Amino acid sequence: MIQFKNLNQEPPFLLLKEKYEMALDKGQNAIEAISISSFNKIVNEVNSRYVNLKFVINDEFIFFSNYNSPKSSAFNSHNQIAVLIFWPSINVQIRMIANIKKTSDEFNQKYFFDRSIEKNALAISSNQSQPISSFSQVKENYEYSLANDDLKKCPKYWGGYSFKPYEIEFWEGGEFRLNKRNLFKKENNVWNQYILEP
Repeated sequence: MIQFKNLNQEPPFLLLKEKYEMALDKGQNAIEAISISSFNKIVNEVNSRYVNLKFVINDEFIFFSNYNSPKSSAFNSHNQIAVLIFWPSINVQIRMIANIKKTSDEFNQKYFFDRSIEKNALAISSNQSQPISSFSQVKENYEYSLANDDLKKCPKYWGGYSFKPYEIEFWEGGEFRLNKRNLFKKENNVWNQYILEP
């Protein structure tokens, strides 16, 4: 589930919420899963991964991660990302281009405090994406953290990322590929709308 708070009342955000509610009504699995693509200028590589979108607050989209992860390195080197959401239950694809930044320590601590201790133990114990000897070692590190760490204190190496899109495209699949494409672009601080050919 995605939490919407003080949602921006501009057309693309209202349309996003409308499509979200439609997908939710259709029983869309993993509705919070979004794909984020980034470019790491240091190693000159692009990469994509799924993350769980937790909040849409006004015009900011927020997810959480380990700040020492490869994706964090990419965000630090180049703060532009591409985002893709696909809800097959309603055959809708939502594409975004955005700039990304870290959320505040205060925001991270509040969110971390409200999470389950099981999730927090994994966040504390895992050096995300780093090689490890075995999955047994992953579980051992997790169990140690569960038993010994302060599981309500957010570590400095973990927290949120917020991105603000400046392009949002809604793609709706149609019969015979008569797909409906609705593009919103923020230009000179105004959201302009364009219909694109399939």
